[in-house]
Amino acid sequence: MLPISPSKIAHVIIRARKFDAEVPGSGQGRELRAFIAALNEDEQAALTALMWIGRETFQAAEFDEAFETAKAEATAPTEDYLLGIPMLADYLEDGLNAMGISLEEAEDGINPTV
Repeated sequence: MLPISPSKIAHVIIRARKFDAEVPGSGQGRELRAFIAALNEDEQAALTALMWIGRETFQAAEFDEAFETAKAEATAPTEDYLLGIPMLADYLEDGLNAMGISLEEAEDGINPTV
């Protein structure tokens, strides 16, 4: 079981896609940064681990190792690190898929107006 809900991951993916297409001054980056910052340490580490799995730095079977590495190597705020990753939304979606969770399933738990 992931230490972060799939709906929170879906929320980050949706916001990251909006952030990538951001119109300057629209506030998407600020909202995404605040959402990630509000996650607890385990949720932030899980998000980072999923991104690494999606980027193929780790395999899905190595989630626990990626998760522990993310916790041990967190030297900068997670939101700063993740928002500096090009294709963040794609990597997170690929990480979810590798873990056997579709984005559509994950989206079921979020507010459709997000």
